[in-house]
Parts: sequence; C-alpha cells; structure tokens
Amino acid sequence: MLLLVRVEFESELWIWDARRDDSWTFVSLPVAASEEIRERAGGLSRGFGSLRVRAGLGGSSWTTSVFPDSGRGAYVLPVKKAIRKAESLTAGDVITVTVELLDI
Repeated sequence: MLLLVRVEFESELWIWDARRDDSWTFVSLPVAASEEIRERAGGLSRGFGSLRVRAGLGGSSWTTSVFPDSGRGAYVLPVKKAIRKAESLTAGDVITVTVELLDI
C-alpha cells in the first residue's frame, strides 16, 4: 500500500553555520510535519537518517533528501544554488515549499 506524504509549508531560508563558506542553504520543515513523516516512514531512512523527497517552490521542482536536525527537532531541506538562483532567493527569505516523501 502506497502512502502519500505531501507537506506544504512556509519557512525561512537559512545558512548552515558549520558550512557558511559553502553557502549550504536550508529550510526547516514544521515539527508536526516532521513527526508525521518519521511515523509514516516507519524507521526507513538512508545515510544520516535522510529520506528522499520531491521538493517544489515557485516554478522549480527537484529530487533531493531531507535530513533530521536534532537541534531543531525537525527535518531540514537543502535548497541548492541553482534553485535559489532560478527563484531569486537569498538567505532570510520566507518561502512556500512543497515536500513529497518518496520511496515509502
């Protein structure tokens, strides 16, 4: 049985402090949505606890992974440079994002 997990949310783009020079930019999923994703994934994960997703914002979509962030108590989604450039985004912008869990 295929369970569709699709979440739409607003979040602020932020730069990972440990990799500021590389401009690793993320958005945090809501805690409640992260809990639902963890529950639906049923313990399935890849390296670093990641889960494959299809993400979308504005006119862009891409396949990537979300990663658990224990400090935030939520999954985080990397927003790659090509997407930020295509959508004219910078750290601090609040964006609407859609995430669909794959492979469950």
